Amino acid sequence: VVEVGKDVTMLAVGDMVTVEEMIWCGRCTPCRNGFPNHCTNLEEIGFTIPGAFANFIAVDEKFCWKIDAIAERYGSEEMAYAVGALTEPSCVSYNAMFSRAGGFKPGHYVNVVGAGPIGLAAIGLAKAAGAGIIAAFEVSAKRRELEEAVGADFVYDPREVSAGEVLMELSKGEGFNFHVEAAGVPERSIPEMEKALAINAKIVQIGRAAQRVPMYLEAFQVRRSQAYGAQGHSGDENFPNVIR
Repeated sequence: VVEVGKDVTMLAVGDMVTVEEMIWCGRCTPCRNGFPNHCTNLEEIGFTIPGAFANFIAVDEKFCWKIDAIAERYGSEEMAYAVGALTEPSCVSYNAMFSRAGGFKPGHYVNVVGAGPIGLAAIGLAKAAGAGIIAAFEVSAKRRELEEAVGADFVYDPREVSAGEVLMELSKGEGFNFHVEAAGVPERSIPEMEKALAINAKIVQIGRAAQRVPMYLEAFQVRRSQAYGAQGHSGDENFPNVIR
């Protein structure tokens, strides 16, 4: 923080912060009902208003979260800013996996499709939450290396294997408990997830895909499974918990 307005009370010059990307109004019905990610008047930094590649950006203090504790943990201000920059995408995954889908039990098997920032964060969060096995699928060789680096136990190129068969083999026929779609290709990934649903499994859709996807609902009924849609990163203690 290099300067504060006259009404700012929570921050001071010199504070280290990370910032929410979704600028929710706080006054519309969704915001007032506790759903800021679905704000009727939503603005987004870098999408609908000028972005944060600028040297300086002015934002309301309510969108700022202190990261001084990260600097203390790493003993480096430079590292704190690098890690702090990853807070937002990590919060997108946290919001989807835990706030929206209710998470999973330690020991559960987790499948993550896609290894962009969101998918990689999902793998790290799954590891931190005690997943028994983490399987990951990604077409990019470099990103598959990153999947392993952040905690995936098994990594595959989905073009070279049948994901559903692989997941059933890893789980000895019982299926995976938690599936994360972070690739934005649900027309390809969801059918494979359906083949490997554990009893009471969950699928959470994070990747964006403006198209209809065929789903075999009989599989969800027989396997007592659920599908969740997730958008955004705000509210539900997402930012403070990810920072912690």
